[in-house]
Formats: sequence, C-alpha cells, structure tokens
Amino acid sequence: MSSVLYDAQGPRAKRRNILFTAVFIVALAAVLWWVIGTLNDKGQLEWALWKPFFSGSEAWTTYIWPGLENTLKAAALAVIIALPLGAVLGIARLSDHVWVRVPATVVVEFFRSIPVLVLMIFGLALFAEYTNVSSDDRPLYAVVTGLVLYNASVLAEIVRAGILALPKGQSEAAMAIGLRKGQVMRTILLPQAVTTMLPAIVSQLVVILKDTALGGAVLTFPELLASANTMSGYYGANVIASFTVVAVIYIALNFLLTSFASWLERRLRRAKKSTGAVLKADDTEAAGTGAGRAP
Repeated sequence: MSSVLYDAQGPRAKRRNILFTAVFIVALAAVLWWVIGTLNDKGQLEWALWKPFFSGSEAWTTYIWPGLENTLKAAALAVIIALPLGAVLGIARLSDHVWVRVPATVVVEFFRSIPVLVLMIFGLALFAEYTNVSSDDRPLYAVVTGLVLYNASVLAEIVRAGILALPKGQSEAAMAIGLRKGQVMRTILLPQAVTTMLPAIVSQLVVILKDTALGGAVLTFPELLASANTMSGYYGANVIASFTVVAVIYIALNFLLTSFASWLERRLRRAKKSTGAVLKADDTEAAGTGAGRAP
C-alpha cells in the first residue's frame, strides 16, 4: 500500500528483499555455528562451568545479587539527581538573562566534553582528599558523581532540543493570553516536550545503567560486572559462562526500562488526544433545554 512517505514494493523488490533476508539468515546461522563449535572445542560449554548458575543459589546470592544491587543503587541515585538537574540546566540555557544562560552553557559544555571515567576518577580523588567519606563508600560516591555530572549535561541538551523543537506559536499563543514565561514553560512547553524527549531520555538512562560498570573496572566499585570477574575466578575460570549470565541480566534490565518507557509514551500520547470530560446524557439534555429557553 502506497502513501506519501512510502512506495509499495514491486515484484522485483519483493524478490530481492526475500533473497537478502535468506542470505542474512544463512550467514547468521553460519556465524552462530562457528561460535558454538569454537566454544565447544575450547571446553567452554562443559556443564561444570555452567552448573553454578543452574544448580544451587550460591553464585546468585554471593556474587550476582550483591553486584546487581550495587549497580541498581548507583544507577538509581544518578538518575534521581541527573534528571532534575539536567532539566534545570536545559531550561537555564534557554533563559533570556545572560547571567543565567552563560553559566549554564559553560557547565553543560564543560562536563559534556569530559569522559565520564575521568569524572569518576576525579570524584574519587576529591572525596578522598577533601571529605570524610569512608574508603568503602568512596567508589559509590565517585561513580554517582561522575554519572550525574556527565549525564545531567547530556540531558540538559535533550531538554533544550525538545523545547526548541516545539512550534513558536505555542509560546506566542500562551503569552497572548497573559501567561508569564515561567508559566508558559511549566504548563505549555514542558508537558508537550516530554513525549518528544522520552525516547532520547530513556536512551540516556540505559547509558547510565551500563556506565556503572566503569566504576567496577577502575574504582573497585563492587557492581555487577566486577562481581562476575570475581565469580569466574572462584568457579574455575568460567569466564564465558559468567559474563554470558551478566550480559543476559543487563539485556533484561534494559529491556524492562525501554518497555516501561514505551508504555509511558503511549499513555502520554493517548492522554494528549483526549478531548476532556465526557458529558452525560442528562447534562446534554439540560444544556439543550437551557438553550431552548434562551431568548
């Protein structure tokens, strides 16, 4: 079926797409066959290496769950702080006041240009040098600090772009009826921009969740990936098995996050399409009667 944005495929295009799909499936099957065969030849598919994850709960309670708990804690703290901070910085960059717009721009551009791992390392050094945070808690504080500074700057750009993408008529119409700039931003622009920004915001939340692994690789933060490294050494160097389980957990977490975001986006779009309260039959009859009496 053709439309303005899409032309229906002809017979040749359909045959070509079927051929390409078949070639891709065959190539993918060949790659999977080669990977499985190689792992089998190296002894990585032996039951002894995978047994800790399917028989007993020691691997889960001792390594996986504590690491997952630390990952979720760091990611949740970073999200809770970075989202409102990014929104404030994004709105500040749109301010008409130079003394508000310029500092916000400097902060966003500065922290957006620094790798998040460098921010974590600086955070660890600062907490060790200038605070009384215990050595056990410093890695968590440093990871959250690095994630907040970097991702708040990125989220600020997402918020700014989402607001600027709205038609100017929205704010002009709101100001024409007497709303102030703060009211326009709070009641008109932000509610409309949220739906547009949601996919980009969720992508950044996924990045936050995955970047917690940097703390385990460098700052000895006991998150999920670091726990898998320790676990693989304890169970006889089952590196492939341990990291496969961890990868599946990351995929499941990110899938749940994106699924929730998709559900929320659909709900917001349906709410926007609502025309308001539905009048009852009695209300419409009363309105019609009142209109009939009007002179």
